[in-house]
Amino acid sequence: MERGSTGSSAKQSVAIHRQRRVWEARASTWHHHASNNEGLRSVVAAVVDTATAGLGEDGRLGTVVDLGCGSGQLTLALAARAERVIGVDVSATMLRELEQRAAAEGVTNVECVVSPIERLSLPAGSVDAVVSNYALHHLRDPDKAVAVRTAASWLRPGGRLVIGDMMLGRGADAADRAVIADKVRQLARRGPAGWWRVAKNAVRFVLRVQERPLSRSAWVSLVERSGFTDVQARPVVHEAAVVSAVRAGGAAPTAAAEPVAGEATGTA
Repeated sequence: MERGSTGSSAKQSVAIHRQRRVWEARASTWHHHASNNEGLRSVVAAVVDTATAGLGEDGRLGTVVDLGCGSGQLTLALAARAERVIGVDVSATMLRELEQRAAAEGVTNVECVVSPIERLSLPAGSVDAVVSNYALHHLRDPDKAVAVRTAASWLRPGGRLVIGDMMLGRGADAADRAVIADKVRQLARRGPAGWWRVAKNAVRFVLRVQERPLSRSAWVSLVERSGFTDVQARPVVHEAAVVSAVRAGGAAPTAAAEPVAGEATGTA
């Protein structure tokens, strides 16, 4: 569904097209990169722990939606603790990677939906948790806000939102500047390849072309404005943090959700 003015919708379409192109190209190598990145693995573990907090070892979530799931690092980790996980990604090739991995691991409770996060439609009050890992910083800022408000409508009362992501401001405070300086030092030590990454990431960061992170405090404010309660934020590693929140209204039931809109690729 298109949201906002004609101009905003056109900018959103351009951003979606760019993201689809980028992630279609990276699909064949992303799983290897993500699986061997200690920081990304730490954020996945933190999101899983937060989403399942209070369930106990044998407890299970009902229906979980993973926004920007990629090849499924978070999706498959949560599949062991949920009745149903819906993996959503703009890249059909990424989702084929996820389906292949799920089949190889004997996972049968994962469904894949090809859709930009900005245009996903789910029935109101139909899911128990909405999660995302290192995906939402790619959205334009207005689309981040819409995604969080829309997630609130998808959740049953008591349902949980958990966002793991790069959470970094643009150097306005000392904490941000320390993280940026540490990242630059790490990359610079790698020699010419690292210098190239510093230059490339600096352009992306300044121009906010592909990566548009918000600070932890900005995420907390955005989530609070969307009507969530018990909003919490905690750092995980380097520039990454996890923000979690609960939709007000009591304990969430665990019945399955209705079918979702989008181009479903099937059930893994």
